[in-house]
Amino acid sequence: MALKIKPLADRVVVQADEAEDKSEGGIILPDTAQEKPQKGTIIAIGAGRISDNGELIKPEVKVGDKVLYGKYSGNEISVGGVEYLIMRESDILAVV
Repeated sequence: MALKIKPLADRVVVQADEAEDKSEGGIILPDTAQEKPQKGTIIAIGAGRISDNGELIKPEVKVGDKVLYGKYSGNEISVGGVEYLIMRESDILAVV
């Protein structure tokens, strides 16, 4: 996938997974009741952040990693009709 966005510093671009359209009990949920997903795939990463002593600290995640992030993390953008989140690497809670 060729994404035309290159995140800077310690930021990453995440494509959120699809929201669940059924509850665990099998009830079909309307769009208004679906929760915002907190899991996605990393599409692009920045070069890393600069430490206090001037060294480049490379990101721990890589393109293709499945990650968990906070409910209100990142900024939503749309590129070519696809929704993405741009967030700091520190907003990522875990790699799945």
